[in-house]
Amino acid sequence: MFLTITTTGTPERPATDLGYLLHKHPDKAQAFSTSYGTAHVLYPEAEAGRCTAALLLEVDAVALVRRGKGKGRGGAPDAALAQYVNDRPYAASSLLAVALSGVFSSAMKGVCHAKPELPGQVRPLRVEVPALPARGGPDLVRKLFDPLGWTVTAEPVPLDTEFPAWGDSRYVRLVLESDALTLAEALRHLYVLLPVLDDAKHYWVAPDEVDKLLRVGEGWLPGHPEQRLITSRYLSRRWALTRQATERLELVRLAETDDSEVEEIDNAVEAETEAEEKPTPLAVQRREAIVTALRQSGAARVLDLGCGQGQLVQTLLKDPAFTEIVGVDVSMRALTIASRRLKLDRMGERQASRVQLFQGSLAYTDARLKGYDAAVLSEVVEHLDLPRLPALEYAVFGSARPRTVLVTTPNVEYNVRWESLPAGHVRHGDHRFEWTRAEFRAWAEAVSERHGYGVAFEPVGPDDPEVGPPTQMAVFTLTTPKEAKAA
Repeated sequence: MFLTITTTGTPERPATDLGYLLHKHPDKAQAFSTSYGTAHVLYPEAEAGRCTAALLLEVDAVALVRRGKGKGRGGAPDAALAQYVNDRPYAASSLLAVALSGVFSSAMKGVCHAKPELPGQVRPLRVEVPALPARGGPDLVRKLFDPLGWTVTAEPVPLDTEFPAWGDSRYVRLVLESDALTLAEALRHLYVLLPVLDDAKHYWVAPDEVDKLLRVGEGWLPGHPEQRLITSRYLSRRWALTRQATERLELVRLAETDDSEVEEIDNAVEAETEAEEKPTPLAVQRREAIVTALRQSGAARVLDLGCGQGQLVQTLLKDPAFTEIVGVDVSMRALTIASRRLKLDRMGERQASRVQLFQGSLAYTDARLKGYDAAVLSEVVEHLDLPRLPALEYAVFGSARPRTVLVTTPNVEYNVRWESLPAGHVRHGDHRFEWTRAEFRAWAEAVSERHGYGVAFEPVGPDDPEVGPPTQMAVFTLTTPKEAKAA
């Protein structure tokens, strides 16, 4: 990865002041170790009239995989070779952003002890990034940098110059120019927006990332027209963190508008309002209903089929009644996120012995799924095409045959109660269908009849007298041994 910062100067204000600001001497080439490789700082040119500082980050792809245990972009690929053969050594990403903050930390904070007057001075700046992933193309690059006072050149990189008909890649060559920014402001813009354009981070996004975003975004992020997109992508689309950051940024904006302190705005709410209980999210209600049903069934060994990012597995681990919990998903990326969520690499031996995560498709029978007390299909069936449901049905009810099976799925009749959901739309773009209560009941009863199960239905969430609950759950209980039914 490569990035250059260029400035021009005069005899009175020489361009080589860039060396003081960056705390890196122009006459030296310096190397700094990072967790994922080596960062080199050098000056291709250093004259009073023009000075350029270059940051070259050599990424050790093997160390990145081994140290991160496959975390981050490209860390959980479909093919194992992709962990090592990818664009990370070449294309600017969160790796380069972290290197910027580590190598130029004082410059980013606006600190220069040798010449304290320099950090507050605006100066001509030119930033070049030869290869920048831009999910959204050159238009998004301009939308992000234009409002910050940059003149933006974002040239698409063709997929192959020998075959123009193939079109452009998702990479651009980026040039930013400005005469109205300090170096600290420029570095803070790059630190946030490089991973935003890549729309990925190589490390787990924890709650402290919100504080980091607000700290680095101070002065420019609250009023940015693309604030929501920046916040969402920077926080890896983690909804709870994005909402928290958005609320705090809105407080900052209001405080600036009223020329007051954030604390004054934040304390303007009546005490009674602060004490009001927030409604429990439907996802939490769903997990609580599942755990209750599992406890009532007496299950100790539980399968979470289609476990996604591991929220239910995490909940089940908190209850010692569940002695073995297995999460299964077809997506290796989801399993990697689940592993990070559960902190499997730091989990104690006894706790780790209770949980497994493995890849598997519910469209095929799998001997590993046999012999468990219960299986959960939480918000899974609606992600399959209807012609593939019989395959899932046989894999779970015909082959694995746990004593108890819990299936939850959206109730399409309740969709009229979601104010933000346009009429005729399903709740998620990947839903292939959403059933009415009658359709779900008919499917569940037919499944139970074919495979020797009894079935009961329970509402999840507020049970509306007209349209029913937002989520419907079927509880299947094995009543007929497979051999007796076959006879």
